[in-house]
Amino acid sequence: MLFEFWHNFTHNLFKPLLLFFYMGFLIPLLKVQFEFPYVLYQGLTLYLLLAIGWRGGEELASIDASSIGGVLGFIVLGFFTNLTIGFIAYGMLSRMTGMRRIDRATVAGYYGSDSAGTFATCLGVLAALDIAFDAYMPVMLAIMEIPGCIVALLLVARLRERGMDPLGNMPDEPGYNPKARLELVTAAQLSAQHPQTRRQAEIEDELEISLEKLEHPDAAAAEPVVTAAAPVSVPLLREVLLNPGLYLLFGGVIIGFVGRLQGASVIEDGDHVFVTAFQGMLCLFLLEMGMTASRKLKDLRTAGRGLIAFGLLAPNVFATAGIFIVHTYSQVTGIHFETGSYVLFAVLCGAASYIAVPAVQRIAIPEASPTVPLASSLGLTFSYNVTIGIPLYLQITHAVNSWLPLS
Repeated sequence: MLFEFWHNFTHNLFKPLLLFFYMGFLIPLLKVQFEFPYVLYQGLTLYLLLAIGWRGGEELASIDASSIGGVLGFIVLGFFTNLTIGFIAYGMLSRMTGMRRIDRATVAGYYGSDSAGTFATCLGVLAALDIAFDAYMPVMLAIMEIPGCIVALLLVARLRERGMDPLGNMPDEPGYNPKARLELVTAAQLSAQHPQTRRQAEIEDELEISLEKLEHPDAAAAEPVVTAAAPVSVPLLREVLLNPGLYLLFGGVIIGFVGRLQGASVIEDGDHVFVTAFQGMLCLFLLEMGMTASRKLKDLRTAGRGLIAFGLLAPNVFATAGIFIVHTYSQVTGIHFETGSYVLFAVLCGAASYIAVPAVQRIAIPEASPTVPLASSLGLTFSYNVTIGIPLYLQITHAVNSWLPLS
């Protein structure tokens, strides 16, 4: 059994889809003079979100009415699972790292959300292996992205109530100054006060290569936010619920749903744009993501070994828990889940945000480091998930269903 596990794992690890990520990851390391066109990256992200949503909407329209209750229950379960993961992540970070509490809170928010890029990669792997998944999983992607934003906002609101200064320092942390003004503090002062914030001076350069540009293409030219926002505000609610990523994903779901009800189906008709081209588009997307993840690794030097360990441990813990949660829900409710749904749910639990939560952080949590969370979510967790994680979660799913067969 172990030999079969190892054979299947290594076989899935070197699929052509993942080789594109490896190739992109090596570009910065080998100092190849190549820059991925940002406009092309925007187009690929737009395409993937719409294609995933469209397919999910079409399949959602074909679900039998008798199964709606179980599906809604699973969606609610997914929301509260990621909400719980966010708070557990904060507890793990408190024990494993020496970061400031505000940075722990923001990183926990990233891990309480999910990753559209990891989800899209997982879809590509499942398609290449001809493994089925349930129709509503793209809806889970949208719903399970929101809890991380809530976790970060709640944790930071609690820190502010306990006396956090305008720089994000707590009374027992170095550099605490309740009379400080965030807009008057220089990068040199931030560096001297706390090592976790010494890269604040490079924020605009970092944002130019981060995936946060999907949300605000002009972010690199904008002035940094310098005052703390209220925990809940209209702009913040818009950023959480109507950010471009969620809007495009939900828009694709609605279009696919309505189109299927009207008798039109791009899936059944084998549409050349939204079906046939998906694998090729995903390969180019992973090439760019590999470059971005590789560049983010340098920021981990300021975070310490604890965050590195967390970034590699968290996806394994949370994804494996997700597989058991799906299996238990199936046992209790009697609902059958396809093998691909186990893996996709594991990815949704084990991935970390790099779009929605960073956008919320910029508006509502300006005191936190903008680079350390992205270094962990992109440089470590995303890289781990799309290379080792997805093949591993697939093998764990097979093992769980074999050892604990459904009655």
